[in-house]
Amino acid sequence: MATQGPHPSTAGGASGPDPAFPALLERLAPGQPIVFGGDRVVTVSAALADAFVAGDALLVDEETGELLHVPAAAREAARAAVTAAVDASLLLGAVEDAAVDRFFHAFADRLADDAVFAPIADANARDVERAHARGRSTTRLVLSGRMRTDMIAGLRGWTDVAGARGTVVAHHAHEGWSLEQVRDRLGVVAFVFEGRPNVVADACGVLRGGNAVVFRIGSDALGTATALVEHAVRPALAEAGLPAGAVSLVASEDRAAGWALFADDRLALAVARGSGAAVAQLGGVARRQGTPVSLHGTGGAWMLVTPSADRARVAATVRSSLDRKVCNTLNVCCVVRDVAADLVPVVLEALETAAAARGTEPKLHVLVRDDEERAEVVRVVGSGWFDRTVAIARAGGPVPEVRAEELHVADLGAEWEWGESPELTLALVDDLDEAVTLCNTYSPRFIVSVLSEDPADHDQAWRTLEAPFVGDGFTRWVDGQYALTTPELGLSNWEGGRLFGRGGILTGDAIATVRTRMRQTDPDITR
Repeated sequence: MATQGPHPSTAGGASGPDPAFPALLERLAPGQPIVFGGDRVVTVSAALADAFVAGDALLVDEETGELLHVPAAAREAARAAVTAAVDASLLLGAVEDAAVDRFFHAFADRLADDAVFAPIADANARDVERAHARGRSTTRLVLSGRMRTDMIAGLRGWTDVAGARGTVVAHHAHEGWSLEQVRDRLGVVAFVFEGRPNVVADACGVLRGGNAVVFRIGSDALGTATALVEHAVRPALAEAGLPAGAVSLVASEDRAAGWALFADDRLALAVARGSGAAVAQLGGVARRQGTPVSLHGTGGAWMLVTPSADRARVAATVRSSLDRKVCNTLNVCCVVRDVAADLVPVVLEALETAAAARGTEPKLHVLVRDDEERAEVVRVVGSGWFDRTVAIARAGGPVPEVRAEELHVADLGAEWEWGESPELTLALVDDLDEAVTLCNTYSPRFIVSVLSEDPADHDQAWRTLEAPFVGDGFTRWVDGQYALTTPELGLSNWEGGRLFGRGGILTGDAIATVRTRMRQTDPDITR
């Protein structure tokens, strides 16, 4: 990465450049080798060399070797936002919880005020129109009445959450002295998330613990986020007496601004939400700066249907797990072969019902590993699913597709990012053990629902599943505000291994550090 600012080698003077400092990267040449990872090399393309100018930065995705070009404007937008957040963070240490409560109330009141909300709604309408024109999905972009209500409720809910700053975690007494371990604010939290306007309110939850937040939203929703900050966030901060930089927005549509933000070593924590690949890349950028990360990328829930599952329960849970596409939407349904003829039609009917509720057709993918299983699948699902072409509602408009397609086992973990047409994978398995094995092997190890009337099945699944969220009903319960009545910053899967020292639901009040304070009563103590 290019150096962040001037140093002695660029200061001029008769002595010339100081060899102790590397020169600034001011240009690139086609074919120029870039060393990374200690023993790997990638070369600069002609297009990158032509685009790169003095003031830009170059990062390397060490997983893929992709060169990440960060233009100077994106760097400056990120740097300015982080600087504002850092300055605010220095002041937040002296802020009382009551002032933070006033902010949440003031923010919520402004969202509830139709006159204040009008320009925010207008900005969102323009964002949605632009996204439509670019063939982008707007399922999560629309700031609906329900989303507005949920944002207001979430902000007001924060006032019911006790501030944890100053909480004594442990006390240790010694002869002549003692110490206590105390929860305290962490610092500046960076937050990169997809184009969902409601997450602007969620991000403000970090203030509950005395932290500052700087966030970058997807370009689709930047207009909405800018309006939210201008008309609601900043006035609420001012009314509460909080520093303006306590909530800072990176004012750039450039995707590179997210890389620049996560490359800033002044961050205490980097949080990313979005698609799996993009989130992993952002996490890599932050880790190389030594910044702790909380990544919330690949999603999609699994459902394991056992022989003792109740038909009505299967129908209800599948249907309610497919009402819209978010990370906790049902993605893969495994049905034990012994009851496939009876229960697969129930699953398919629920899928069709979910599509009908949206005025669309459903899309089905069916796991096929050999010719024998192919014949079984056609028999259980019905050949009509594989022979019929329907209009599937994609982001760019209706697309004629076969209603059901075969899926190779290597693709079993694919997350279907549908907009209007519910999309689901069906897998037939020999028993619960095989379902668990497939889930542990191919899923993002995220959310699993076990449908069974046998308590032993649930105990077995709990012991053997590698997933942080396990239930016995619909999958959409996994949500911080819905389940914990606390707005979430993100949900973590176990794709990269079990989480250390925290749960899979990241909330604003969970972002803290522990400091140790010593008090000495005997001044003559020595070691």
